[in-house]
Amino acid sequence: MTKYNTEIEQKMKLYFSQLSEKDKRHYAAVEAEKLGHGGKTYISLLFKISRTRIDRGINDLIDPKFYEQIPANKQRREGGGRKKKK
Repeated sequence: MTKYNTEIEQKMKLYFSQLSEKDKRHYAAVEAEKLGHGGKTYISLLFKISRTRIDRGINDLIDPKFYEQIPANKQRREGGGRKKKK
């Protein structure tokens, strides 16, 4: 696996910080896939996110049924996210 240089990492972090939740998942997934073996670990450490979040992004992009479950103008699938307190 090839790591990015410090300047590129800083630009990636800045761009990542401006994205919506769904776009963050997808961007992290694309970058991890691009790097191949060890990419998920490297990207999760770089962006300070879980590998599970990257896996969800990969599933969103690979399987159209996951992507279609996310309503327009929403970040998560129906029923996703933290539940409201009663």
